[in-house]
Amino acid sequence: MTISVNVRERVLHANEAAAAALRERFAATGTLVVNLVSSPGSGKTTLLETTLDALHRSLRVAALVGDIATERDAARLRATGAPARQILTGGACHLDARQLLQELDAAPFGDLDVLFVENVGNLICPTAYDLGEDFKVVLLSVAEGDDKPFKYPAIFARADVTLVTKTDLVPYVRFDWAEAVGQVRALRPDGRVLGVSAFTGEGIEAWVEFLRERLAVKRAAFARAHEPLGAGA
Repeated sequence: MTISVNVRERVLHANEAAAAALRERFAATGTLVVNLVSSPGSGKTTLLETTLDALHRSLRVAALVGDIATERDAARLRATGAPARQILTGGACHLDARQLLQELDAAPFGDLDVLFVENVGNLICPTAYDLGEDFKVVLLSVAEGDDKPFKYPAIFARADVTLVTKTDLVPYVRFDWAEAVGQVRALRPDGRVLGVSAFTGEGIEAWVEFLRERLAVKRAAFARAHEPLGAGA
């Protein structure tokens, strides 16, 4: 047990160092980085297809996609016209910051306004791994049920945003919106909860506007950091 704990601590320490390097890198370019986490099948890739389609004509956006196998999700995202690269974990249930550093060094993305990271489908493993992101987003499909936040509290407590996805299916499944939102609020009182459907477009405008707002905040910080000395005098 002691050996196992020590190994995990070393892995997390190495990840934290890589995440700090990523955060410094993203601060230097003013890039907003969004880490999307969910269980498999909750709609991350479909949401990203819709999101990239809405943003890529006006902003420099790209995506890194984590999966155990296949390039299918990255291919789907590239079809929107935005660049995307697949990270194959070979069995690992999460992405780590060292993988992102390596992939970004190889990717011809250039400077970006927004980078989306689609994590491996899992509500447990990705929670503890900082990827240098500005914030985490957790997706909860209505088809999964309204009890997921209390069953997986760590990720819902750490995510700035909870997206309740596939809202077009509400008439056909058992999902108590008030119960789900109440659980999220208990775990993350200051978090944002949005309902979205990539199929009907419900909530997508609000989601995209939220991203633009967060980007504006990041850009303002970037501008202040690069303001010439004495400019504000």
